[in-house]
Amino acid sequence: HGNWKVTDLDHLSPRSPWPALVSSKLRTRVQSTKPLFIHPLSYSHWAFPSLLPGRGRHSCSLSPFALALQIRVDGPTNGALEYEIVQVVDTGPILRDMVFSVDHEHLYIMSEKQLARVPVESCGQYKTCSTCLGSGDPHCGWCVLHNTCTRKEQCERSSEPRRFASEMKQCVRLTVHPNNISVSQYNVLLVLETYNVPELSAGVNCTFEDLSEMDGLVVGNQIQCISPAAKEVPQIIMENGDHHIVQLQLKSKETGMTFASTSFVFYNCSVHNSCLSCVESPYRCHWCKYRHVCTHDPRSCSFQEGRVKLPEDCPQLLQADKILVPVEVIKPITLKAKNLPQPQSGQRGYECILNIQGNEQRVPALRFNSSSVQCQNTSYSYEGMEINSLPVELTVVWNGNFNIDNPAQNKVHLYKCGAMRDSCGLCLKADPDFECGWCEGQNQCTLKHHCPIPENQWLELSGTKGKCTNPRITDIIPVTGPREGGTKVTIRGENLGLEFRDIASHVKVAGVECKPLVEGYIPAEQIVCEMGEAKPSQHAGFVEICVAECKPEFMARSSQLYYFMPKRGPVSGGTQVTITGTNLNAGSNVVVTFGRQPCLFYRCAHNLSLRLVLGAGSCEQRDAKIHQELQFEYIEDPTILRIEPEWTLAMDPNHQSELTERPEEFGFILDNVQSLLMLNKTNFTYYPNPVFEAFNPSGILELKPGTPIILKGKNLIPPVTGGNAKLNYTVLIGEKPCVVTVSDVQLLCESPNLIGRHKVMVMGGLEFSPGMVYISPDSLLSLPAIVSITVAGGLLIIFIVAVLIAYKRKSRESDLTLKRLQMQMDNLESRVALECKEAFAELQTDIHELTSDLDGAGIPFLDYRTYTMRVLFPGIEDHPVLRDLERVEKGLKLFAQLINNKVFLLSFIRTLESQRSFSMRDRGNVASLIMTVLQSKLEYATDVLKQLLADLIDKNLESKNHPKLLLRRTESVAEKMLTNWFTFLLYKFLKECAGEPLFSLFCAIKQQMEKGPIDSITGEARYSLSEDKLIRQQIDYKTLVRCGSSHCPSVSLPQVLSCVNPDNVNSPEIPVKILNCDTITQVKEKILDAIFKNVPCSHRPKAADMDLEWRQTSGARMILQDEDITTKIENDWKRLNTLAHYQVPDGSVVALVSKQVTAYNAVNNSTVSRTSASKYENMIRYTGSPDSLRSRTPMITPDLESGVKMWHLVKNHEHGDQKEGDRGSKMVSEIYLTRLLATKGTLQKFVDDLFETIFSTAHRGSALPLAIKYMFDFLDEQADKHNIHDPHVRHTWKSNCLPLRFWVNMIKNPQFVFDIHKNSITDACLSVVAQTFMDSCSTSEHRLGKDSPSNKLLYAKDIPSYKNWVERYYSDIGKMPAISDQDMNAYLAEQSRMHMNEFNTMSALSEIYSYVGKYSEEILGALDQDDQAGKQKLAYKLEQVITLMSIDS
Repeated sequence: HGNWKVTDLDHLSPRSPWPALVSSKLRTRVQSTKPLFIHPLSYSHWAFPSLLPGRGRHSCSLSPFALALQIRVDGPTNGALEYEIVQVVDTGPILRDMVFSVDHEHLYIMSEKQLARVPVESCGQYKTCSTCLGSGDPHCGWCVLHNTCTRKEQCERSSEPRRFASEMKQCVRLTVHPNNISVSQYNVLLVLETYNVPELSAGVNCTFEDLSEMDGLVVGNQIQCISPAAKEVPQIIMENGDHHIVQLQLKSKETGMTFASTSFVFYNCSVHNSCLSCVESPYRCHWCKYRHVCTHDPRSCSFQEGRVKLPEDCPQLLQADKILVPVEVIKPITLKAKNLPQPQSGQRGYECILNIQGNEQRVPALRFNSSSVQCQNTSYSYEGMEINSLPVELTVVWNGNFNIDNPAQNKVHLYKCGAMRDSCGLCLKADPDFECGWCEGQNQCTLKHHCPIPENQWLELSGTKGKCTNPRITDIIPVTGPREGGTKVTIRGENLGLEFRDIASHVKVAGVECKPLVEGYIPAEQIVCEMGEAKPSQHAGFVEICVAECKPEFMARSSQLYYFMPKRGPVSGGTQVTITGTNLNAGSNVVVTFGRQPCLFYRCAHNLSLRLVLGAGSCEQRDAKIHQELQFEYIEDPTILRIEPEWTLAMDPNHQSELTERPEEFGFILDNVQSLLMLNKTNFTYYPNPVFEAFNPSGILELKPGTPIILKGKNLIPPVTGGNAKLNYTVLIGEKPCVVTVSDVQLLCESPNLIGRHKVMVMGGLEFSPGMVYISPDSLLSLPAIVSITVAGGLLIIFIVAVLIAYKRKSRESDLTLKRLQMQMDNLESRVALECKEAFAELQTDIHELTSDLDGAGIPFLDYRTYTMRVLFPGIEDHPVLRDLERVEKGLKLFAQLINNKVFLLSFIRTLESQRSFSMRDRGNVASLIMTVLQSKLEYATDVLKQLLADLIDKNLESKNHPKLLLRRTESVAEKMLTNWFTFLLYKFLKECAGEPLFSLFCAIKQQMEKGPIDSITGEARYSLSEDKLIRQQIDYKTLVRCGSSHCPSVSLPQVLSCVNPDNVNSPEIPVKILNCDTITQVKEKILDAIFKNVPCSHRPKAADMDLEWRQTSGARMILQDEDITTKIENDWKRLNTLAHYQVPDGSVVALVSKQVTAYNAVNNSTVSRTSASKYENMIRYTGSPDSLRSRTPMITPDLESGVKMWHLVKNHEHGDQKEGDRGSKMVSEIYLTRLLATKGTLQKFVDDLFETIFSTAHRGSALPLAIKYMFDFLDEQADKHNIHDPHVRHTWKSNCLPLRFWVNMIKNPQFVFDIHKNSITDACLSVVAQTFMDSCSTSEHRLGKDSPSNKLLYAKDIPSYKNWVERYYSDIGKMPAISDQDMNAYLAEQSRMHMNEFNTMSALSEIYSYVGKYSEEILGALDQDDQAGKQKLAYKLEQVITLMSIDS
């Protein structure tokens, strides 16, 4: 019953305890206890001498190689299984005689010289159930609870069920649910399903490797375990991946042995720092996009809409075309994206990070919407001119370090036009997208706007002057060839054409036509041509090429000569001859003879090069002979008659002698002509080389334009007898030669018309460079001015570095929040009474204060162009429709005619809207562009709009949507065009009527909010209409009345103090209300608001550009700042400085002065007068985009190293529950909601005035705008046409058309109409008013309860009255007489005339044409299918436009 495997061999000697068995041979046969029938498996000289009964039939087969084969015989049908091979003895064959021990535990086996005892089985070698039962050993089984492989009789209680496994299927199996948990989950209940496990009455333990061990609860075939506690969970860091696998083991309490195990995974979502890696994890990871963390618990995300589970919902950049940015050029980078989050309260905006050669450059970015972000105007650069295009890693972040995924690996390619493009040809062959060109004035490759006179000196590939002049040949390979032609000559140089056709027929080599080959042509750099046959009279010559045309400026001639192989030579021999043929390298020995004289053989290939001696030639190769008549003509040896001139220069650069020398030997090597090798009858002389001096030690000579360049030296003219010796000097300034005048000691060069730095080269036999010349343009700045600017810039950098160092070295203080909360709870009862009393008093007194403060100052309306641009193209600062095109193509003018064709325009819009890739953003953009194009033809625009709206109504009703949904959302071009139509036509109404109450409401909200504390970090205020922006704490503060002057903006902190103007002591004083809890920035903003009360926002100085200076009685002055070394830090919270923080005593004087070391140094340091402000008005003009004019909540900027967070009045928390917990319980915080009612009552009059103005048909003598009546009548006609008589539907159509589409936008964004700045608290209040306005226009009933939003409850009693106003307004309009088409057209024509030239129509058409290029096939297909378009041949006309535009571009 055992498996035979030898692990230890007991070698027996003559003294062993079995002497009877030790003999020359063991003859005794082993007998089994039962008869056993053997069926042979195979026939060989091996034998099966030993068998044991048991499961199957077993034998030990002996081999002649000292091996024992253990075999299990399963009968005649199942065959046999060899399951082990055992090394029994050291050497020699095993004898067939074997015997068992008495207990049948071992078997004795012997060879000729050795006796071994081997165990019958060795089950202990198998460590797992599968290997044990899979081995095939019939004696082994798996003892389950002992976790060991053994014989059955050795397993304790093996007869009991499932304690001993003898088959593979009886092995223990284990599964666990869940099979993975997060490392932040502790004590999770795990259910283990077990199979083939015996009864576990003694109990079982669950073990997580060496992490933890606990008792398991057995329930049927299930075991329940608890996951490790917090301190026992494995630590997972990013370097080790996002998970850690441990073995969950079951240990029997009966045996103390582990009997089952399975893999269990702990995962850590938080190691993922990007959305895509988080949600693509195989585990249950969710991404919180507003917190930028990966978590297993989606409930921890701040907002429901901030949870991301799918990769397609991740904020990410989309694949972009190659992003090209030239260095040192200010340019924005616009990126397409999706799901970009909007920064929330307290979060910073977007930035672009570019890693340029290891240096990180951060650029502010603007989020247009969820699918577009733009890196703002910035210039970039990189070092070195060895790289012409540098791919740069681009990362978009928000809130400081929240990365936006970039799965497409978009990169920014920075490039330098001039890098590695030193010639015009290399410049123009660059990628056309680089927009590089050759500036002839500077002789360098640049962008167009970097060229001083681009009209005359600018060459670009697509331009009319797109050909480089001054081609140059630098090298010729080879310089010799046979007359018969066929030689391929390689010509290298500069400006050798940009297309093959430029040089295809204009190449000559030594006067012979050379045919250029396409495959060898490298534009601008190399020409490979094949030589034609030369005439007998042609011996040598230059290479000549023409590029495109043979004009002097397009011609080049080589400095090298090309020679033809000779057919004659001197009788003295020595001439090198090339024999051309085929297979001339055949054979092992080549003999060439001329006549009978052999010649010196150089090379045997397809061509043969020979040195001749005498005679006529033939060529032999071993026994083969070429029978070809080859003629070579011998002529008389040449003679020398005269040498002129009989002098030269030493030429050797190492030759330093100043003396005149004559050569010892002088002669000519002319093949083998010996008579000319030495000529004695000559006076040939070597004169010393000319020597030039360097410009100066620096090697740079600075000159003004037109100043001659003087090169000093010696030996510049050789002292030849007769004095008529001249050297041909050529001086190159860069690549341009100059006119040279030479004397013995100096060389005068008239510098060409160049500016910039250029290398000077002198060529005249020897080449020498005295250095660089810098020809500076006439500069407006003197050297001292330039030095001063440089020093000032350096000081500014040092100042900025010092401020940053000081900021990072601030200390921390403990947090007193808990103590303050306890004090609030203690005084709860008294506070409730105080708050209610204050709210009532404010309600009665503040209305009068606000009314008296709004003194009817001039309203800063935006001009028509700015107003329309902000509504039509929100967020785009410098739109192309405001710029003139550099060139108006003929195709664009033809396209304008098509746009003015109604059939084409309608087909164009419908085709675009039918495309799946035509996005919502595209619809709005096309609608706005079309309206700008049709601004001058509003009658036509109105006709098109009516047709599109009629189509939209038909489509809406055909799709069986509810009629009330019409015009609800901007999902079509028609709806956006309707908004723009009202924008154009209601501007006059805004200026004359509705603008005043809207501006009054804005001012009232702003002033009421500023009466109480406003948190500069969170944007929350004591007075608010929005519950989300309400400070729910008791803030102790004191109102201080300060005095500011329009000439001297100095303020004093006591309750009433005067302001002294150094220039004019009688200047008027301006009272300013300031709170002692205001930050320094808030104080500066309130002072500026008072001083520049009647100045538009964009014309005012910015608070950030001014400093608040405390002038003490001792004469000392101190700058007050939001953050400085006195800023308090408590438990990782840093509080902004306030006036109370500085403890400025009564009677102190505070002055508002310009920041030092800034662009405003020209302004007086201590004053900002209205006059002086106008001097630098252009410098401080607001340059932000309309998007940046919107609400921007101030942001928390934590110190990344110390983790310090900023706060002002209340501490901003990420979680709402924490927020409430810090400020008190929910019951405590809701007590402060009474302030909403107080604020609402204060502002009620201004809200009523605005709503009454909008919903009134009589406006101070002005008639109702015709556009409103005309559009409402059109909607009524459409309702009648479709038999819609439900008054609610008609009411909803009109509300969606005008109030919700136009007025709500104006109320929420007054910066579209006025030149103002809207802060976050004002934005929140205006949103509440806009929501009330929308509710007033609705026909549905609003059922309110205790859980309704506070903004709904706030105006619940007012909305019914407002609804009555709306219904009366619509009814009054319906009763007014209809407007005739003639009157409406006259009105539209007048509006068109008034604003005729506000936009550049051609620029707008160019933008619209981009959509034609994108969907040209679809648009042409639609025109072909339209009968009316076919009659007018619109498809053909559009094809003409496309052709012309492609040619022009």
